[in-house]
Amino acid sequence: MATLRNLKIKTSTCKRIVKELRSYEKEVEKEAAKTADMKEKGADPYDLKQQENVLAESRMMVPDCHKRLETALADLKSTLAELKEANEQGVEIGEAESTITEVEAVVKPTEE
Repeated sequence: MATLRNLKIKTSTCKRIVKELRSYEKEVEKEAAKTADMKEKGADPYDLKQQENVLAESRMMVPDCHKRLETALADLKSTLAELKEANEQGVEIGEAESTITEVEAVVKPTEE
C-alpha cells in the first residue's frame, strides 16, 4: 500500500531526474561548442576524435534520462492515485501534484 512517505520519495526522485536531465542537456551544449571550436582551430585528429566520443556519450545520456523520468512520473502518478483513493491528506499530495505538472512540461516537448 502507498504511504505519504513513499509519495515523498517518488516526488524527490522525479525532481532529481529533472535536475539530471537539465545538467546533461547543458553538458551536450558545452561539449558541442568545444568540438566545433576544436574543428575550427584544426586540432589534432586524435584529440578531435576523443572529443567527439565525449560528445556522443553525453548525447546518449539524454534519452536515457528521459526514459527514467517517464518511468518515475508514471510511478508517482500511480502512488498519488492510490493515496487519493484512500482519502489521505497532507502537504506531500500538493507537492506531488505540482511536481507532476513540472515534469509533464519537461517530458511533453520531446514527445511531439
